[in-house]
Amino acid sequence: MNIVELKPDIYWVGAIDWDLRNFHGYLTQRGTTYNAYLIMDEKIVLVDTVKAHKFEEMVARIRRIVDPAKIDYIISNHVEMDHSGSIAKLLELAPNAKVLTSTRGEKGLARHYKGAFDTEVVESGSTLNIRKRNLTFVHIPMVHWPDSMVTYIPEDKLLLPNDAFGQHIASHERFDDEVGWSILQEEAAKYYANIVMPYGDQVKKAIGALEGLEIDMIGPSHGVILRSHIGDMLGEYAKWVDHQTEPRAVIIYDSMWGSTEAMAYKLYEGLLEGGVPVVMRNLKTNHISDIMTDVMRSRAIILGAATLNNNVMPTVGSMLTYLKGLKPKRRIGFAFGSYGWNPKVLGEMESFMDDLGRDRPIESVNINFVPDPEELDGMKEKGIELAKHII
Repeated sequence: MNIVELKPDIYWVGAIDWDLRNFHGYLTQRGTTYNAYLIMDEKIVLVDTVKAHKFEEMVARIRRIVDPAKIDYIISNHVEMDHSGSIAKLLELAPNAKVLTSTRGEKGLARHYKGAFDTEVVESGSTLNIRKRNLTFVHIPMVHWPDSMVTYIPEDKLLLPNDAFGQHIASHERFDDEVGWSILQEEAAKYYANIVMPYGDQVKKAIGALEGLEIDMIGPSHGVILRSHIGDMLGEYAKWVDHQTEPRAVIIYDSMWGSTEAMAYKLYEGLLEGGVPVVMRNLKTNHISDIMTDVMRSRAIILGAATLNNNVMPTVGSMLTYLKGLKPKRRIGFAFGSYGWNPKVLGEMESFMDDLGRDRPIESVNINFVPDPEELDGMKEKGIELAKHII
């Protein structure tokens, strides 16, 4: 198993999950990595572990450097099982190792592993000296779980922030400049949009708490390690935490017999004529997790649905539930659809937008059965009108 030295005597010893394609409802077409970091000093420290089924891969990498029995500390920056899943197994090989975690991490590990091992709480701002190095711990609750914390090593200017700044990328390349900014930015944006977006305020506080630290490398828990694009990534996060958007629109819809789809494309024409870039996302052919990257960028979120069994179509209902959990803010909303005999369903999408505090600057459109040419022309005019509120 290959190992990578990040800094003198600090190694990546994680695992690559080439086959992962679904991360609790989030499509990961590029797979992922579970990153763990081994620090060799007078005291030997492992920061985070890997998902349980990748335990042997991690241990094989550790063995190339040191006997696992010599590990003195295992730091659990985050309880979620893609990071903590190998702690119990590793402790069988390293029975004298102490598990260090946050206050909430201690409670979470106890609930996950039923007291199978002892933990020791490290307070936010506290430091562990391992001779040449001092490991500083900063709690960053709700980025993206209550237990989350980062480990910072000032002597190496290295930040190990667990899920913050992560991306789902399976690759033999370990560094950002080896993969390239375009892929890194794409996957980091998708990761933020689908996992971190609801916690923008907490992320902003966490970034503030880390200000003043000298950092020339960031080792997240998923994806590649940042060394060349740290400024670029921090710039993107600054936009994302403030819910900054671009003057563009995403039209998200599903259609039964083509009426809602015809309306969607007339809106598309009007928006383009009004000078607004638009992406079309048919829920039959686009996964909700892929659409979220468009949602994060777009100033206007436009939702269209046909009525099915006196309700929105299930794909649209799923999208609404997903959006409600991720809470995108500071967007313009518009709803449209078609119906057979119950015109009230459109109100569900309007209520959803209102609950999220969305501005709905123009009136929704609901058309009975098949739109006639004049009604479709009216949809185009709606798009032109809506564009004025987006630019």
